[in-house]
Amino acid sequence: MHGMTAPRTLAQKLVARAAGRAHVAPGEIVTCRVDLAMFHDSSGPRRLAPMLRELGARIWDKRRVVLVIDHYVPERDDESRRIVRIARDWAREQQLPHVHDSEGICHVVVPQHGHLRPGMFCVGGDSHSPTGGAFGTYMFGIGATEMLGVMVTGELWLQVPRTITMRWHGRLPPAVTAKDMMLHMIGRFGMNGGQYQAVEFDGSAVRALSMQERMTLANMSAELGAQAGLIAPDETTRAYLRAAGVPDPADGAGSADGADGADAGPAAIDASWCTDPGADTTLHEFDAALLAPQVALPHSPANAVPVTEVGAVSVHIAYVGACTGAKLDDLRAVAAVLRGQRIAPGVRLMVAPASQLDLNQARSEGVMQVLEAAGAELLPTSCGACAGYGSAIPDGATVVSTTARNFKGRMGSATAQVYLASPYTVAASALRGCITDPRSVWSEP
Repeated sequence: MHGMTAPRTLAQKLVARAAGRAHVAPGEIVTCRVDLAMFHDSSGPRRLAPMLRELGARIWDKRRVVLVIDHYVPERDDESRRIVRIARDWAREQQLPHVHDSEGICHVVVPQHGHLRPGMFCVGGDSHSPTGGAFGTYMFGIGATEMLGVMVTGELWLQVPRTITMRWHGRLPPAVTAKDMMLHMIGRFGMNGGQYQAVEFDGSAVRALSMQERMTLANMSAELGAQAGLIAPDETTRAYLRAAGVPDPADGAGSADGADGADAGPAAIDASWCTDPGADTTLHEFDAALLAPQVALPHSPANAVPVTEVGAVSVHIAYVGACTGAKLDDLRAVAAVLRGQRIAPGVRLMVAPASQLDLNQARSEGVMQVLEAAGAELLPTSCGACAGYGSAIPDGATVVSTTARNFKGRMGSATAQVYLASPYTVAASALRGCITDPRSVWSEP
């Protein structure tokens, strides 16, 4: 059968594996076995527990379920306490083996615990679940009703996606990041540019990115309107997973058991998890060397322009937070700009690291000390103001933020003006008190 040997995209290979088929074609509807289902305190138990009870149903395989408590912690009011209590009580009652409570944001915590690896098919109860695609995992967000179906059957139907390839040639200049790449793509193609298909990021500039920077690309494929954001795994992926405790078959460890014990699908990083030459994709090409730092104006990530076109917009708050913009690499970028300096008078620099692991590592490297000496306020490692919880943004504030979204009211106040930018740009803006090109205040040492 020639169809078996036709060139395939990475998305087709991942979906075919989950569907138990040799080949799937874009547009086909297939039923896929789920390797891992992730949800958090906001999307999970408070919605799922009553529905499961009503059905008299039980979870198909608890080893393949990960619960992260990250949205309503630390609890600030009675409603937060109620939601978090439901999650903790249910996790105990179900004896869920994989619960990460107040350890950080789900999209960062899940890979840090070795739950993801190439070849897996995963779902998450959160719109930024495509972050998992950075690992060569087919991962996307679903709603509570679909999640209920997954919880009971371990399966989900899917329309096989077409692939849109975003190929970045060359190399990013100093002070330009994956966040700038994403804002540029969203500015160019809009928030439906991914057409609910699979977007694959490749090219020399993508291969040169660290794992956490790749996670930023996959994460914000949600803002591009994609179902999944994929990057073919390579040595960088292998090194990250090895550090996260995932057994590597190349080291003679053939088990597919995750670091936390779940037999959760393929562990091998073999050369086949990539798009074949000649596979049918829609290709867009970019020159990374020409990219300037980007800023998205209120109230949409699609309002992205080069920082040089923004003008001197005064800022009240510089926010470094979220799964998109407060990982260890992001914190290091902020420290690189602020080292030995103080933020401008009248500016609040709010820093909510993405995970406890990243916070601890940043401390051990002296990164947090640099931020605190510059005048940063340390906030809890949770979703926080990004989702309008916790340290929400006050009315009328002008904010420059490392988060993924700046919709009106997203960060708490409907009258706040939120600009999105990279950690370098947010740090430079905190230093000058207005939106600032990071290249004007920092150059690579």
